[in-house]
Amino acid sequence: MSAKAANQDSRHPLLAAFLLAMVVAAMNIALWWGGNYPHGPDDWKGPIGGFALSAFQRYQNPLKNDFPSEEEIDGDLKLIKRYSPRIRTYSTLQNPQVYRLAEKEGLDVMAGAWIDRRLDNNELELEGLIAQARRYPNSISRVIVGNEVLFRNDIPPEQLMAYADRARAALKQPVSIAEPWHIWAKYPELADHVDFITVHLFPYWNGRPRSEGIDDAMGNYRYLKQLFPNKHIVIGEIGWPSNGDRFQYAKPSVSDEAIFLRQWFNKAKAEGIDYYIMEAFDQPWKEKLSGRTEAYWGVFNADRQLKFPFTGPVTEDVAWPWKALAASLLALVPMIWFARRYSRFKLTGRFFFCALIQLACGLIVWSATLPFNFYLSWIDWTMLVLLFPAQIAILGILLINGFEFTEVLWSRGWVRHAGMLRPDPPAKQPFVSIHLACYNEPPEMVFVTLDSLAKLDYENYEVLVLDNNTKDPAIWKPVQEYCEKLGSRFRFFHLEPWPGFKAGALNFGLKETDPSADVVAVIDADYVVREDWLSTLTGYFHDPKVAVVQCPQAHRDFEHNRFRRMTAWEFDGFFRIGMHHRNERNAIIQHGTMTMVRRSALEGTGGWSEWTICEDAELGLRLMHAGYELVYVDELMGKGLTPADFKAYKSQRYRWAFGAMQILKGRWDWMTKKGPLSGGQRFHFLTGWFSWFADALHLIFTLMAIFWTAGMVGAPSLFNLPMQLFLIPVIGFFFAKAIFGIVLYRARVPCGWYDTLMASVASMGLSHAIARGILHGLTREKTSFVVTAKSRRIGGSNFAAFAPVREELLMACALMLCIIGMAMAYGSGYLESKLWMFILAAQSIPYVSAVAGAWIAHKAGDKAG
Repeated sequence: MSAKAANQDSRHPLLAAFLLAMVVAAMNIALWWGGNYPHGPDDWKGPIGGFALSAFQRYQNPLKNDFPSEEEIDGDLKLIKRYSPRIRTYSTLQNPQVYRLAEKEGLDVMAGAWIDRRLDNNELELEGLIAQARRYPNSISRVIVGNEVLFRNDIPPEQLMAYADRARAALKQPVSIAEPWHIWAKYPELADHVDFITVHLFPYWNGRPRSEGIDDAMGNYRYLKQLFPNKHIVIGEIGWPSNGDRFQYAKPSVSDEAIFLRQWFNKAKAEGIDYYIMEAFDQPWKEKLSGRTEAYWGVFNADRQLKFPFTGPVTEDVAWPWKALAASLLALVPMIWFARRYSRFKLTGRFFFCALIQLACGLIVWSATLPFNFYLSWIDWTMLVLLFPAQIAILGILLINGFEFTEVLWSRGWVRHAGMLRPDPPAKQPFVSIHLACYNEPPEMVFVTLDSLAKLDYENYEVLVLDNNTKDPAIWKPVQEYCEKLGSRFRFFHLEPWPGFKAGALNFGLKETDPSADVVAVIDADYVVREDWLSTLTGYFHDPKVAVVQCPQAHRDFEHNRFRRMTAWEFDGFFRIGMHHRNERNAIIQHGTMTMVRRSALEGTGGWSEWTICEDAELGLRLMHAGYELVYVDELMGKGLTPADFKAYKSQRYRWAFGAMQILKGRWDWMTKKGPLSGGQRFHFLTGWFSWFADALHLIFTLMAIFWTAGMVGAPSLFNLPMQLFLIPVIGFFFAKAIFGIVLYRARVPCGWYDTLMASVASMGLSHAIARGILHGLTREKTSFVVTAKSRRIGGSNFAAFAPVREELLMACALMLCIIGMAMAYGSGYLESKLWMFILAAQSIPYVSAVAGAWIAHKAGDKAG
């Protein structure tokens, strides 16, 4: 943005925010308009050739013996008469009053007898057809024996032809059989047993796009005319659905139905074609019988409203202006607030996030209104009610991630940036007590850490080594002896037995700390620190508001070990991206290494909390609640070792997730009620955990998806393909989150594309461990504190590599079987089936990543830098 524009923004921030929000809102309305741009097929003003009639009302179902009343049928016939003089029926046993009422209305009827595998019922249908045709000769002008009987393979052709012969012998009216065109081509002998040919033409079920629909229908019609030149051909069914599932290249929509039918009306008139439209009214009951699309073939909907006009342009959704306006109004205030509150962001960033707000509000309106375009059962509505909050949560997580994306990429500079300070002279140096808690650590590793502490360029410090419940003297005694060699500055304590895990040991260390200590520093037993760690950072404690100075967690000796390398860069992403984002609102996560804490603040707020296994993060939150400032210095002042193997990597993240839930439950009042914590601090702690909730939701949704897929494959009559309503936001969220993560990594983390992708694999591989940690943390009070192993434990056979990821491997296999089952049951004919298989594949990525991570860890072995 130019300097002039930036100055204009700063002088009139509210006006600039309002104008930006209005521009985005206008773009939203333009997108709705573009998606519902009126189409202009040729007008139709004459009568329609005929309608196929099923008179069942919105909630009626013949499969449940629920039939329309005489008044309802009469109302339907009166409505049809306004548009066409002819109807076609399918059964003489169901709704037999149709024929009497049709004669009263002066409608011409092509009456049908329903023929299927029930031979006794076939006899009743045939007898009923003959009786009705004789009773109403003035209205029943033609009869049909069987509807797509051979297409369904219900009875042999010889038996169907015998039925037709019986009807021809008994009636004066012409007799026919109704089948798709390819059945007539397969059994041309049918023509010898009928007076005319009734054919069904459905370009939609041929998978043709609507633009090719008329040509497809006419091609098949002309083929039959050549095949049977001496037979009159009646098109018994032709049409296009207004809703449902895409079939290959054919898409159901109101505009496609309108355009196809209006083109067909004009084509049929020009060529003198005898036809009946499939069908007069939508029949919701057919959805359970033959799939979602079967409910939407009517020219009228189930409430007897015309779906589209016969003249003038056609609009897909006539209510789109109200929906577009609702979406714009819903987003307007949040957009103005954001653009005003974050006027310090570059214009590109403000525009991007306002567009993201508008997109989320548009999806909410779309998701809330789209179900009313479908005939949903109470089960469907129940699922919608349950899933709609989940969609809101998905959009919320998208906005949270989008805000981080925007601030990191398009902030003009960090508001709260802290760097290295000029070292104080020894006389002004705060006294620092460094606490090193260890449990069962290899002595050689601890020696390296102690050596780096001994080399610190700082006068006023001590080191307390707190060995916490290590049982083997061969492990802890060498460390004790090494501390004695390093001099009086290093003090060793062996605690056994000692409660409280690491927090218990650190609280013991507080009691043993030199009384003159001003600052307590904590590092892990595998860290090598820089000589200037204390000298260049303790100066921040001259400000009494500062309680914590935190440096990033970083790693060493990973460059030539593929597993350690991918995990090192995965850790780095949070400290280069997330911590800066949180630091802007004094809301960093305090982690228990490379951290310095003001002693008086630590002791004055209760020390280290032993009720949570994430005592470090809880302390940071508690100090913020007490009104202190936490300083984040993005400088690598020390480096430790990455987790040794995938089991250690998983257990560490599980512990963090479990501890986060302990803190959330224990400090819920702080998060939800107005108090010392600022809105920004509450935002970051809640939303930071919400991202982990997404992993828990992923696990739940995956289990639901496996169950639903099994139902669709094993019981398709009970389980339908999910609607695009559910699928599109989920897929969009998947892509958006992936793009956000990769772009931020490339912008902020100093690694190449290979390391970026491998870090992504490592991160996704933790999803299941995080999900378990979240769910266990919500349902349990305590869990074991498992120290993250830094030396390799897993060896042996290749099969042993997958021991830490047994559950992930099972989930990946289950999802793969679901994809195979979907491919075999549905193929690629439906867009929804392809979208669902894509979602199943996307859901498998975290589990496949975990398996890949475990294998990489196994093969990488003990290689180090």
